[in-house]
Amino acid sequence: MSDFIMRPEDEFMHAPGASINFNESVYTNGFDISSPVGGWMRLGNRVNEGYSELSVCLYLPDGRIACQFQRPAIADNTRFDAGGLSYAVVEPLKKVSMTFDGEMLILDDPNALRDPKKLFANGTKVPGRVHWLLEAESPVHGGEPVNDSVPTMYGRDFSLGHFNQHGRVRGEIKVGAETFAIDGRGWRDHSWGPRYWQAIYFYRLFVANFPNGNAFMLLKITDTAGVTRRVGVLLVDGQYEDILDMDVSTQWSEQKDPRRVDIGVRTATRKAVITAEIITLAPLRNRRKANGQTLESRIAEGFTRFEWDGCQGYGMTEYIERIEDGKLAGYPL
Repeated sequence: MSDFIMRPEDEFMHAPGASINFNESVYTNGFDISSPVGGWMRLGNRVNEGYSELSVCLYLPDGRIACQFQRPAIADNTRFDAGGLSYAVVEPLKKVSMTFDGEMLILDDPNALRDPKKLFANGTKVPGRVHWLLEAESPVHGGEPVNDSVPTMYGRDFSLGHFNQHGRVRGEIKVGAETFAIDGRGWRDHSWGPRYWQAIYFYRLFVANFPNGNAFMLLKITDTAGVTRRVGVLLVDGQYEDILDMDVSTQWSEQKDPRRVDIGVRTATRKAVITAEIITLAPLRNRRKANGQTLESRIAEGFTRFEWDGCQGYGMTEYIERIEDGKLAGYPL
């Protein structure tokens, strides 16, 4: 990507900027090929605020969710290791691992996430452990912009640098007495710079892998002025193709959650029609107080079955949008 510079040292930690909301985060996901099980883990260091954002969300085959969300204290930005969640670079730009060892909440009904205070007070808790190794099957996509005119993937008010990569994932999920093997594929990203979740007005993100090795990352993002960008890549035969255009049509549930999505994509060499069926949705949110007000965003994290050219794969659908006067900024678009 000519608009971005990717340096090998960007695989590692960055010096925090002066911004109080400096964030450096890593995210990995992994899904088994043979059965619908998998999930994602994220650790976002907000060292200037003294804590890290810890998220673990696992989708079990019977529709249950096993999860943990914390804000463990941190004193520096020298590593990703907080609250039982850790991330390690095994081989720069080629192989990383992520591990969580700690208590998890088990949700028979994912809608319990709509009332997190009640869930954390009364939810069923069990010991858990997740570990997986992600080995690259694609180039690195992204980096830091070459100049001030180039927007980052999510916008400069959400990250200064950002890169992502698809790969092979192997590992294991243990939840209480249950064990689930993960032998499949997934995706990871790494970003750094100032971030507030409420900087996103609304977006729709789709990430998936297929048994034949193909994959994609597709993002449609809209700002407060109504200007929309469409960015992303198709991974075909081990090479990324940048998208030139994308259409998204969402079918919604009665709770205004995405249920099914039809996606049309065009690159310089091909057109793709992709369907997405959300299997299990985790209805999350983020709140922040600013200038005496509480700002809130909806973060819908959907474990998704995708179909592309007759091939079925798994991945994530993520819808983020501000909540203003009780209304979702992007609904029903």
